[in-house]
Amino acid sequence: MGYRPPVRDMQFVLRHIAGMDELARFPAYASATPDVVSAVLDEAAKLASEVWAPTNVTGDKQTSKLEGDTVKTPDGFKEAYTQFADGGWNALVCAEEHGGQNLPWALGMAVNEMWQSSNLALGLCPLLTQAAIEAIDKWGADAYKKTYLAKLVSGEWTGTMQLTEPQAGTDLAAIRTTAKKNGDHYLLKGQKIFITYGEHGFVPNIIHLVLAHIDGLPDGNDGLGLFIVPKFLVNEDGSLGKRNDAHAVSLEHKLGIHGSPTCVMMYGENEGATGYLIGGEGNGLKCMFTMMNNARISVGLQGVALAERAYQHALAYAKERVQGFKLGDKSGERVAIIEHADVRRMLMTMQATTEASRALSYYAGSMIDRMRHEKDDEAKKLAAARVDLLTPLVKAWSTDLAVETASLGVQVHGGMGFIEETGAAQYYRDARILPIYEGTNGIQSADLVFRKVLRDGGAEAKRFISEMKDFCQGNAAMENALKALEETTAWLLAHAKTDLETVAAAAVPYLRIFATVAGGYMMEKMAKAAEGDDYKEKIITAQFFGEAILPQIHGLVGPVMGGQRAVSAWVA
Repeated sequence: MGYRPPVRDMQFVLRHIAGMDELARFPAYASATPDVVSAVLDEAAKLASEVWAPTNVTGDKQTSKLEGDTVKTPDGFKEAYTQFADGGWNALVCAEEHGGQNLPWALGMAVNEMWQSSNLALGLCPLLTQAAIEAIDKWGADAYKKTYLAKLVSGEWTGTMQLTEPQAGTDLAAIRTTAKKNGDHYLLKGQKIFITYGEHGFVPNIIHLVLAHIDGLPDGNDGLGLFIVPKFLVNEDGSLGKRNDAHAVSLEHKLGIHGSPTCVMMYGENEGATGYLIGGEGNGLKCMFTMMNNARISVGLQGVALAERAYQHALAYAKERVQGFKLGDKSGERVAIIEHADVRRMLMTMQATTEASRALSYYAGSMIDRMRHEKDDEAKKLAAARVDLLTPLVKAWSTDLAVETASLGVQVHGGMGFIEETGAAQYYRDARILPIYEGTNGIQSADLVFRKVLRDGGAEAKRFISEMKDFCQGNAAMENALKALEETTAWLLAHAKTDLETVAAAAVPYLRIFATVAGGYMMEKMAKAAEGDDYKEKIITAQFFGEAILPQIHGLVGPVMGGQRAVSAWVA
């Protein structure tokens, strides 16, 4: 079946959760009027459903292939990307000074969801370009901004993020790619793996952001630098010069996202790859996290997008597949499986968790907008603290839910879901990378506990919990859930110094509690707003979330509060 962007739901969330009207009051976002927002969503929906979505199955079946020194992407990919870039979509949330349209990040998230839903493997390309733009804009010298940003913002060039090596996944201090000073630049040598769109034929130049150890600096994190390494060197007049000593040497064979070329990259097989340092020597990790934090929220949004696509696919099948009789119906007439209670339970679970995670993701996007454009310093600080807290929640919860939702989609199809021809299996395969990308979800959970809750003594977590309590008074399910969140948060704070291993082992279930409660808060806000918008479907979905999803967190309280002590005693 085709993909239908849920524009009405997106508009509703942007208005009532992201606060689009308030964001439009920032001078930078004065153009984000309701009619502009509506037009942007409608036009994006056309491109996503009519141009991008038809390439999804093609990409899965054909895969990308390395042919010599170039990558051949599946049929339709380049044309779909070209229409995207020509339409100015890559520039939507970028700064006007670099050719961007300077629209709110929250709106950009809604539009990006459409690209990721329509073809996740293709949508990865502009997602990583955005991360490269962020890094160069924040850390690059003015000359580098002038050389690279306009082309990246327009989509005329694309960008990559290159961190991982065979021996250095999470442990980036173990990186062996080296950078040696050579006049006004550095020469890089080494290998990078799992590089998404490290090579392709969409555009004439690809700008790699490469993490490397700087020759002469200490081993470990303090010796790292982040480098701009273009596929083709750029002449002073902006034209392309010689091919850099950076090449894709193989493509990974993956479980899913087959259309996306995941490259093994080699640097300096000859004289060395020319790279330009940004952010200063020894500051590679600091610069990298500009890209990483951007990408983590974007990957969380990919989880929302994939879940939406899997839900639409399962819903369409459930309406068409005739099997059995409706419970209590004596007519003998066979019915579509959507009439069966358990199928409806699965579909409502898919819908409710997708809508909750969408709202939490857009809410995080609105906090990014506030962090950047609030005039009051204290308001900026509070928005930044909320973004920090939300980032691991959005990334981990949304992507875990994507896998669970895609799995339910297969289940709705029954035996046909296990057959590739129905298409349900592709969403399950594609979803599985998302909890791994940009820091596994175990790392996100550790980030939440140790960097976002314990580091400030729980101040921002408590502020968010207090906000939720004030809004949800009278909602018994949310009040009980918030008590559980308060109780587990207090336990972590009390045991952080004396029972560190158990606290670390409790991080994943704690994140699940926190994110699910935050999702319930989003659903409660939407349910109240829906009463005025005559949006009855939203009210029913929120009711289901409160009755069927939210109570599940109470089973996680024990595993958080000391229930993981066996982890430290276990011997494999």
